[in-house]
Amino acid sequence: MWVEVKQASSLMTAEMWKEFFEGEGIPARILPASGEPRDRELATYSILVPGDKEHVIQEVLRKL
Repeated sequence: MWVEVKQASSLMTAEMWKEFFEGEGIPARILPASGEPRDRELATYSILVPGDKEHVIQEVLRKL
């Protein structure tokens, strides 16, 4: 099960968060938050990680 750990206000920002989490060794996915088409730049996106990695993300975010 995937859980939302962050929201981004643009596709570029969402991709940056995804790359950051993956750089920490945590798989991530990006989904439009409101059900809009995937490749719209100015839409809200959810960044999702596996549920068992949520605590790791919270620790990583706390260190920022």
